[in-house]
Amino acid sequence: MNIDDFKNNPRTTYLAQEYERLAREEEDATVMSNDPEMKEIVAEEIKNLRIQRDALWKQMEDIATVAQEQESKPKTMILEISAGAGGDESTLFAAELAGAYAFYCEKHKIGFEKVDDSQSDVGGYKSVSFSITGKDAWDTFKYETGVHRVQRIPDTEKNGRVHTSTITVSVMPIREVKKVNIPLSDVEFETSRSGGAGGQNVNKVETAVRIIHKPTGIAIRCTIERSQLKNKERAMQMLQAKLDQLEEEKEQLNNREGKRSQVGTGDRSEKIRTYNFPQDRVTDHRIKQSWHGLPKIMEGNLEPIFEALNNFTGEFGSDEEE
Repeated sequence: MNIDDFKNNPRTTYLAQEYERLAREEEDATVMSNDPEMKEIVAEEIKNLRIQRDALWKQMEDIATVAQEQESKPKTMILEISAGAGGDESTLFAAELAGAYAFYCEKHKIGFEKVDDSQSDVGGYKSVSFSITGKDAWDTFKYETGVHRVQRIPDTEKNGRVHTSTITVSVMPIREVKKVNIPLSDVEFETSRSGGAGGQNVNKVETAVRIIHKPTGIAIRCTIERSQLKNKERAMQMLQAKLDQLEEEKEQLNNREGKRSQVGTGDRSEKIRTYNFPQDRVTDHRIKQSWHGLPKIMEGNLEPIFEALNNFTGEFGSDEEE
């Protein structure tokens, strides 16, 4: 970067102007140093001016680097939650974790919209997809991908036994640069009525869109928008994010060393966290850290967990049993 880049950056304009002022002072002092009588007097001043300029330059570089990193982060992502082992209990916990994410996003002004869901007979989610938007969204949710395990006594359990269930979370960023090209010939489209709330238009017109990616068999359904075209665009975004995520997982598997250097692998089969209700404790296995007050955490107070993951500087651990 050069000084003009910093002058044109609103975040560093003032610092760049100060840098140029110091440069002019140094230039004037250098001219004065040509006078033998002034040489020793201005030498210390020139040294201090250079130290101040170097410090300003580093400050501007740091600000510009942080800004570039922020701009490169995805502002939109798809979060999917799927029930795993545990039957009805798994679907109920899927709904509870989705609720915790929703409460957190509401508090922090992060966009959180349900795209589609498949409900169980007991009111839980067999699967559910959300669109998340916001400048802090990626830093918040980037480590949520993986298997989340819950241990508790279900309401229907008469003998007081603790049951273990699992759900899978997948977070897929929607990026400007695509990893996978999707020819339209590889995609099949279906339309249907969205159903549910939303007025007569949503219920009578075929606005819901389901797309099938023929090479992989991946199916995406989107009902969030009020028009078929917008649902089609949103569904294609989701498909793109899913295929890009699969490609990224392949790249990570081909680079084990790079994988070990991260806090989380992004592998959806890795058990990352346990929510132990009898012991009132949630444990993240990658950083081997636990928090108490589980009911409060499930009300959307996830800040301590997210902050610990983002601040962790060591190597992530394995998903060992507690």
